[in-house]
Amino acid sequence: MGQPVFVSYSQPDRETALALVAFVEAQGIRCWVAPRDVAPAADWAAEIIAAIAAARVMVLVFSASANASPQVRREVERAVHREVAVLPFRVEDVEPSHSLEYFLSSQHWLDAFPPPLAPHYARLCAYLHTLLGGDKPPTAGAGAMRAAGERAASASGKTVFAAATLQRLESELAIYIGPFARHLVSRAASRNATLDALIVDLSSEIEPQRERQQFISACRRALRA
Repeated sequence: MGQPVFVSYSQPDRETALALVAFVEAQGIRCWVAPRDVAPAADWAAEIIAAIAAARVMVLVFSASANASPQVRREVERAVHREVAVLPFRVEDVEPSHSLEYFLSSQHWLDAFPPPLAPHYARLCAYLHTLLGGDKPPTAGAGAMRAAGERAASASGKTVFAAATLQRLESELAIYIGPFARHLVSRAASRNATLDALIVDLSSEIEPQRERQQFISACRRALRA
């Protein structure tokens, strides 16, 4: 899809930013993110300015650290000066500093909490497709969404499970333990690195052993597609 989305972030949010990029690019939207897209031996500042100028949208991974970052503030200032749309993706419940509020007060915000982040990434992708005027993104099946999550995990060192995957696990677990399944799936998703480990972890909430094995088998069948 045409011009790339510039992703601005502060260094403490690097893993979150790279996971976001992996997820968004898996949905067919090109991103520009440093340091990945800075050419070797290039002038860093010049590359940043050129990338902002070439973008139609800046996604700002907004957090307390981004709020305090002079580099982030300069990037946002350049984007506003170039009339590039700025989309703050707020990963922490913090208000912008006065210097950033000046540039962001009229912008649309997306809140990306509470975790897990995958549903918020999916909502971001849908918004970007609309904002960029592209075709409606195809509806991804479980296999495609799982692949996107795996690419995000590779980029960040953490697994970001797709919303469709978590919803399916909630449905399967709810058969055995009821509506509390949603809370357990959300909590377990934050501490497991692979889908299979997540399924086995959730199975520990089920008694007796026979039903536990039924749950594991049902989840694996459902998510194999």
